[in-house]
Amino acid sequence: MKNLQASSSKQVVIITGSSTGIGRSAVEIFSAAGWIVAATMRTPEKEHSLGALPGVELKVLDVTNTESIKQTVKDIYEHYGRIDAVVNNAGYGLVGVFEDTTEEQVRRQFDTNVFGLMSVCREVIPYLRKQGFGRIINVSSVGGRITLPLYSSYHSTKWAVEGFTESLQFELAPFGIRTVLIEPGAIKTDFYDRSADRAELAGSSPYKSYADQVYSQFEAAAKGAESPVNVAKKILHAASVRSPKTRYAVGGNAPALLALRKVLPESVFTGMVKMILKA
Repeated sequence: MKNLQASSSKQVVIITGSSTGIGRSAVEIFSAAGWIVAATMRTPEKEHSLGALPGVELKVLDVTNTESIKQTVKDIYEHYGRIDAVVNNAGYGLVGVFEDTTEEQVRRQFDTNVFGLMSVCREVIPYLRKQGFGRIINVSSVGGRITLPLYSSYHSTKWAVEGFTESLQFELAPFGIRTVLIEPGAIKTDFYDRSADRAELAGSSPYKSYADQVYSQFEAAAKGAESPVNVAKKILHAASVRSPKTRYAVGGNAPALLALRKVLPESVFTGMVKMILKA
């Protein structure tokens, strides 16, 4: 691991969930832009290429482990003397019929996507407040403002992240801290496979034919998904621009879907979703 200079004059960003997908692309994009990047993940010892990038330091951080968060954030601030941005990216999707999900699955979904994100915020805010500036960039989803079938637990977490981030902005603005939401649409990551958790569906389930049809449409959408690089570029913009917006929808049809959700009657929008999914 590189011995990077302490008390750096360069901007410093912490990125959670850096090993794959959007997080990994964000590490690469911030590194190329000249930032010092604390690329955090649960098992940095398994990562063999990100650490070779300019300005990148691999750090262990499990968002479901409060002591892990506390120690890593403290180490980063004490070493570099500043934290300019925090990108809360760690998360995954629980997909399946709600009746077939277990209580353990739902709790794990919230522990990672909501409570883990909140725990990171709780640890970084005192440092950002002390220095009088900083950005908290929370990766939500287009699914934080619209819904699709079979994602009830996942949508619940992202709607929570949206409300949390929007409310938090009022508390932090007087201290020079801005909160931003990134709302990706369909992105080509392992969200649909390695990072997904699927509720078991029995062969005799009354939902089987419906779920099979919806899954087939999701799989088709995943094949045409955009690169996570596009989301990473938007995250860098949100971290760098002088006055960021509260929300950035990016990737796939996310901007169009959110625009339609805003202007269409609820019944019409819901009917459109059903028609698209053929379910």
